[in-house]
Amino acid sequence: MRLPNTAHTSRPWRIHELTRDFRLEDVWALPTPGGPEDFGRLVQLIAAGNTSQDATGAARALWVIRLKLGEILGWDADQGPDRPSLRDRLPADLRDQGPDFLALPFTPLYLTADEFAAEIVNRTVHGVLHLGWVPDGAGRYHGQMAVLVKPNGLFGTAYMAAIKPFRYLVVYPPMIRRIGHAWRSGGRGAGASPAPART
Repeated sequence: MRLPNTAHTSRPWRIHELTRDFRLEDVWALPTPGGPEDFGRLVQLIAAGNTSQDATGAARALWVIRLKLGEILGWDADQGPDRPSLRDRLPADLRDQGPDFLALPFTPLYLTADEFAAEIVNRTVHGVLHLGWVPDGAGRYHGQMAVLVKPNGLFGTAYMAAIKPFRYLVVYPPMIRRIGHAWRSGGRGAGASPAPART
């Protein structure tokens, strides 16, 4: 379920201090009910996913087209010093924590007891995937996913605007369902990572 931005901005996440110059693009509640110790399982599930391989139907077709266009046009090349990694902003207590992504081009930034962040930097956008573990009351929790972006110039801004309807109609709904299914089945990897610049 898509949430209002305040579901992210009102929480005392560490990510806020690192992304003041980013725009909050999306906030989603994840169908991943659990207890206080289950956040690590969610992080592993997301990091093990491969959206382009696990998607089906129209979503898979969009991923294939996007990956091919990125390859041909060089959209996914590292942006270099013009877009430095957020790792340079991390305080010492957050450095070098979090699992590596098995298939997608995200780089982990940090992992705490209730937060995980990873980034992608390319010629279209500097994007951040943020996962939080949100209390529901009575000792229960669920995952919350936010995507923050800093488009790369006018092209990046136009690109993000162009893919917005596809993200909301074709990409996110089945992706969220796959996360829930993988969570319920106890599986690893759910095609879960949204890769904000790859739709």
